Amino acid sequence: MNTRLYPVLLSIACLLATPLFADDAFPLQAKRILFLGDSITNAGFYVADIETQLRLQGIVQRPEFINIGLPSETCTGLSEPDHPFPRPDVHERLDRALEKVKPDVVVACYGMNDGIYHPFSEPRFLAYQAGIRRLVEKVHAAGAKIVLVTPPPFDPVPLKSSPGKLLAAGAEKYAWFAIYEDYDSVIKRYGQWIMQQSDLADMVVDVYTPLIGFLTEERRRDPEFHVAADGVHMDQTGHRIMAMAILKAWGVETWEEPAPELQQLLKQKEGLLHDAWLNHVGHKRPGVKPGLSIEDAENQAAVLEEKIKPLIAAARVSTCSSVSGTVR
Repeated sequence: MNTRLYPVLLSIACLLATPLFADDAFPLQAKRILFLGDSITNAGFYVADIETQLRLQGIVQRPEFINIGLPSETCTGLSEPDHPFPRPDVHERLDRALEKVKPDVVVACYGMNDGIYHPFSEPRFLAYQAGIRRLVEKVHAAGAKIVLVTPPPFDPVPLKSSPGKLLAAGAEKYAWFAIYEDYDSVIKRYGQWIMQQSDLADMVVDVYTPLIGFLTEERRRDPEFHVAADGVHMDQTGHRIMAMAILKAWGVETWEEPAPELQQLLKQKEGLLHDAWLNHVGHKRPGVKPGLSIEDAENQAAVLEEKIKPLIAAARVSTCSSVSGTVR
């Protein structure tokens, strides 16, 4: 082969959107992926990050992502006594979600709320296990596969300077605003159990360990560094680490830095569809602003998509140009 043609052929391959990784992981072959979870999934940044990376890295037949994460939700139906309303239970809406969305794959991330911010309790742990098993059974009965994601860590560091936010063992009661100081040990135990369920679920993904590793590394430089100002709800950096861990489990090892405008548009689209689908499926959590109808949301998403496509194409050309430019 004429070596002078190699950079040209490589560029053509890039422009044809051929991924540089194996795409045989079943989530990448799905037509529609449903994301379930609590307020962390509701925030949607890691979901938008996953779509962004798949598009930047050349997945042609990429799945459609539908996120219906709901704040305060559990898979157990448990609530702490001082919670302003009974925490919603995913099982109240799961059958409707599976019927209306008809996903090929479900990604579920529960645990942060399921320990209800108390010290470890065997009955609560058993309720969590039962809730997860029931979730898996229903997803499989609907003909879909399921990816179980560990809960991310609870981080007490940013709360240590706030009186009353962290309570020692033996306190009279705990709540989301007055959290057991070692609650992360509870979350870690829940996550370890999730990682033991590879025979139950179709895939298990550990986001807890990479997030702890990232925090540990950053705190060598800044002991006060954090990605969750309240210990629970991560910023975009935390969501990015979470997305990286999920993508790695799906065989996507690399990360392409998106342009800010592209990132913003894809997150806007994700939020628009999230609100519409959350409203369409229905739930019992008070205080959630209704979304648009599915039809109206999809129409608005199509408008955003016309702005997204050229940015994706430009990013692909730029990436491939830099790659081909290194060939000698």
